Amino acid sequence: MPTVGGADGCKRGWVLVTKYLESGVVSWQTCELTENLVYGPLAPDLLGLDIPIGLPDSGPRQCDVEARVFIGPRRSSVFPAPIRCVLCATTYREACELRYRAESKKMSQQAWHIIPKIRAVDSLLRRDPALQQKIREVHPEVCFRTLAGRHLMHAKKTTQGREERIQLLEPWFGDYLSSALAERRELGCALDDLLDAFVACWTAERIYSGRAKVRPPEPPRDSAGIRMEIVS
Repeated sequence: MPTVGGADGCKRGWVLVTKYLESGVVSWQTCELTENLVYGPLAPDLLGLDIPIGLPDSGPRQCDVEARVFIGPRRSSVFPAPIRCVLCATTYREACELRYRAESKKMSQQAWHIIPKIRAVDSLLRRDPALQQKIREVHPEVCFRTLAGRHLMHAKKTTQGREERIQLLEPWFGDYLSSALAERRELGCALDDLLDAFVACWTAERIYSGRAKVRPPEPPRDSAGIRMEIVS
């Protein structure tokens, strides 16, 4: 039975939402290890993953530029992907030095905090290039903008923003969404992490059916041969 899934980073590692396409059954779990997203017993056949995947050697990625334009008022949620050389850094200071040598810019703390997850996904894709057919980069705010068919009114960290996103997801996930939200504390993830995983799963189904939009339409590849794209 084909499955699709969406995953977002959380304190315990990743929160993963999986949908069985033939039955419509939806399940959710947290995965401590990145490998479990693709090799675990409940790993989906196609995964929408909220993490920068293809990394530039310098400068911004075209997919990030296009995503910021698309989501308009929420554009600040799409921050530039880190450049590839900083994956070698072991400290924030070293990462800043490496980026400064390449671009005369320092690295943001926000980007540095997700480097371990970026590094783990990058390592998987470099060891097994075939995984590029299974793992596709998504951005939740781009996905929600696509789902809504309009700009969202509120930021996702606000009460109004969370309710707005829940209302968008309910027609697609129904009682599964409400059940997952009730179990959120046991999952050990933030509310917005769980909502982001659900909308990533919604996007993964669009990718599976060939209805998703790829930005840019013909994604360039980075120096490791990995696509630089955002799909919604």
